[in-house]
Amino acid sequence: MKVMILAAGFGTRLFPLTIDRTKPAIPFLGKPLVGYVAENVAKFGFRDFVVNLHHQPNSVIEALGDGSAYGINIAYSIEEPNILGTSGALDNARNLFDGEPVLIVNGKIITNIDIGAAAEAHRKSGAIATMVLKPNVKRERFTMVETENGFVTGFGEFAHPFTENEIRDVEHEVETPLMFTGIHFLEPEAFDYFPRGVYSDIIPSFYTPALNEGQKIAAYVTDADWFELSTIPRYLDISLAMMKGTDVFVGSDCSIDGSSQIRDSVLWDDIIIESNVSLYRTIVADNVTIPTGSHFENAAIVRADMVRNCEDIPEKALKGYIQDENYIVPLN
Repeated sequence: MKVMILAAGFGTRLFPLTIDRTKPAIPFLGKPLVGYVAENVAKFGFRDFVVNLHHQPNSVIEALGDGSAYGINIAYSIEEPNILGTSGALDNARNLFDGEPVLIVNGKIITNIDIGAAAEAHRKSGAIATMVLKPNVKRERFTMVETENGFVTGFGEFAHPFTENEIRDVEHEVETPLMFTGIHFLEPEAFDYFPRGVYSDIIPSFYTPALNEGQKIAAYVTDADWFELSTIPRYLDISLAMMKGTDVFVGSDCSIDGSSQIRDSVLWDDIIIESNVSLYRTIVADNVTIPTGSHFENAAIVRADMVRNCEDIPEKALKGYIQDENYIVPLN
């Protein structure tokens, strides 16, 4: 079975952390996020990987190389001039799969899902595809996946928070919706559904038509940990949750004055923290200097010159401001 890691996205909601790299290439506790994904999948015995690229592709190539650092083989599939969506990406790379089944994993997730067990369940299901699903206990804004007797039957609207009536009515049982983790398995015949050479997403181009034709789509449901690092606040919260024995992560070649106080923060590489600085719940990106006496909390900080030289700030990005030589993004 081949593996495809999806790594072509723009990461607009993570801007400015993604100003010089694509989302899967941002560092996560000292390692590129996409490296965590590759390493995690590889431990289940998968060796042949395809990684799709579009936005700032060199940042992913520099993070993963040929895969040898992770004990895997990597072939890259470049999408140009336009990004292609999930099924478009699979279509674009179909010649690299050699007619084998494919495991698809989103390049922006941290998880301890037992992918080996999910792969075995897929093999036994006889289904054209298996979606790895998880109960959406917090009812976050993910599409609801409908299932029955271990198989997917359809897709609903986005999940919504409990209403006040549902919260007050203790006798009213509200079923926890299931959401898609971005991990799934496809048999080779699934490629027959993909439109050729155009942008297309996987739900409308494959899953919905396949269900309508009576194809079996298996559901592998897990309550394992799963985190999607899609926004700056989520990135910070998940980083802090994954730290062991500390509340501050410090990257390589950082200089921190002993008079400064740092709590619940993430520092990337080559950072200088001058005297009497106070940081709380702050992300500091590469090559930033925090000047003497500064105080920041609930913020992400990059060098201002990077933003000055940026042609266009994404519409979905959190708003920031320039202060001295830094660009500050409040996270509130």
